[in-house]
Amino acid sequence: MARKETITKQYLIDTAFLMAKQEGIENVTARKLAAKAGCSTQPIFRLYENMDDLWKEIFTKAVAFFEFFYDKCSKDSKEPFVDLGMGYIKFSRENPQLFKMLFLSENRYDVSMYEILNGNGGIVAEQMNKAKASGCANPGDLFTKMWMFIHGAACMCITKDYDLDDAETLKLLKATYESFK
Repeated sequence: MARKETITKQYLIDTAFLMAKQEGIENVTARKLAAKAGCSTQPIFRLYENMDDLWKEIFTKAVAFFEFFYDKCSKDSKEPFVDLGMGYIKFSRENPQLFKMLFLSENRYDVSMYEILNGNGGIVAEQMNKAKASGCANPGDLFTKMWMFIHGAACMCITKDYDLDDAETLKLLKATYESFK
């Protein structure tokens, strides 16, 4: 009778994702994952050809996590890009290691920051349509300007140089929109 597989691919990817979320993707090594999963490295390399294959799957799971996170964020602002900014900045605060992997890494497995941000729901396209409907002559230009501010604020959260609360951030995002529109 064949031995039952106790360490599944789903268990390994869930464990590896949690490690990446808490410690950063660079700390997900075969030995550390095996220790955390309570196994040897053998199941890891039985399921994954190499660590890069595992990291790519962690990355894909992180993209889906970002989309889920953003979907749960409030979408109450009438101003375009403000809700996007609030969600993005909140994600950086609450998930700094995943934020670094998704938005500050050179290795995104041929997925652009825009593709991650736009997601399956067309988040950016939706906001550009909202801007156009509100009378903005050049929504792409508005997005670029807003994005520089939003991404900068999120990066400042990572370095602990951003200490504004949600109310202050919302006020600042709205003021930024008004100055750029």
